[in-house]
Amino acid sequence: MDIGAFTSGLLTGLREGVEAALIVAIICAYLAKTGNARYFPRVFLGAGLALGLSALLGIILFQTVGSFKEPYEQLFEGLTMIAAAAVVTWMLFWMRRQARSVRGELQAAVDRAIDNGSATALALLAFIAVIREGVETSLFLTGQAAAASAGGGAGWVLVGAVVGIAVAVVLGVGFYHGSRRLNLATFFRWTGVALVFIAAGLLSHAVHEFVEIGLINIGTQTLFDISSTLPHEGDGSIVGQLLRALFGYTSSPEVITFVVWLTYVVVVLALFLRPVKSMPAPPAPVAAPAPTTKTV
Repeated sequence: MDIGAFTSGLLTGLREGVEAALIVAIICAYLAKTGNARYFPRVFLGAGLALGLSALLGIILFQTVGSFKEPYEQLFEGLTMIAAAAVVTWMLFWMRRQARSVRGELQAAVDRAIDNGSATALALLAFIAVIREGVETSLFLTGQAAAASAGGGAGWVLVGAVVGIAVAVVLGVGFYHGSRRLNLATFFRWTGVALVFIAAGLLSHAVHEFVEIGLINIGTQTLFDISSTLPHEGDGSIVGQLLRALFGYTSSPEVITFVVWLTYVVVVLALFLRPVKSMPAPPAPVAAPAPTTKTV
């Protein structure tokens, strides 16, 4: 078992799965509150289609990565990892910025769908809300699987993701029933930090792929080599595998890969962990003065 690949897949599936489960739970809770629970099957249909299409996209992407010959395989893998890191970075900051308004926007969209008498619109709402998370997850997992494929850990990334998504579904049921045991702000904050390190590892691995095929020839010298002490691959290197999957660790990094990793971690973490500015409250409406009556 590749514990590192499994853990990285688990974190990704759990984080993205919780976001999707939270969206579906908000929609269903509002439907139940407004006496429209009969529309639940439509919501589940839309969410299920989104999950199915996301899984299909992930399979196509992973099969495409493995179909190329050298050096095009390394080039495509590197580009996939960069795209995955870019998508997850955008997702982290989008969620950070929009988290407070998601519930209100979803409830307003549900109201519009019900007012228009369109049950199909509810299925489409759930589909659009979940497909974004699904596509992001598929691309990110493909990047992780590509990075882990050299050590045979691609399958464990998938297994970890499935376990993470299954846990997210259970948490989604808890959200629907009003559970407050999970502090969502803390959960998204710390899983976001973990994803920052995973994305940094994907970026540095992409740079390493480009170094191998000669696309990058600056800073290619080995910065240090501690493979005899803490190798990142091979039998008996569980700690190294875990560090590689979660933090992008390698026992013999090139200068350029380490610089890319460190720059991304420092810049993105500083931006992600900075306090969120609260939106100013809208001004209260000014009441019109009461009419006065003249007495003769």
